[in-house]
Parts: sequence; structure tokens; C-alpha cells
Amino acid sequence: MKKLIALLLVCGFAVAFTACGKKAEEASEATEEVVEDAVDAAEAAVDSAAEVVDSAAQVIDSVAAQ
Repeated sequence: MKKLIALLLVCGFAVAFTACGKKAEEASEATEEVVEDAVDAAEAAVDSAAEVVDSAAQVIDSVAAQ
């Protein structure tokens, strides 16, 4: 969960920093790459968080069954 929050904060900072940057096309291309990388990383973090939640649910179910 901490990693997911940290990743979302990084995405937010990336967007905030790009909003304060130059208006040149080079900056926007670099921004697009950074945002795409951040989105990919966020998707990976969400997937791993979902796996952790599923694992925790399995543990809870096995303990409850005992």
C-alpha cells in the first residue's frame, strides 16, 4: 500500500513539474514519455497491490475456515 501511495505521489509530482516547464515541443515530448512511464509503473503497482489483496483474502479465508 505504501508503494502504491508513493507511486501515485511520483505521478502527481511528474505532472506538476511538467506543468511548470517550458512550452517547447521537446519538453512536451519528454513529458509524454515521463507520463507514459509513470502510468505504466502505476498500472504495475496496482496489479501487484491487487495480488497482495488477493493473497490476504486467501489467508483470511483459510484462517476463518479453521
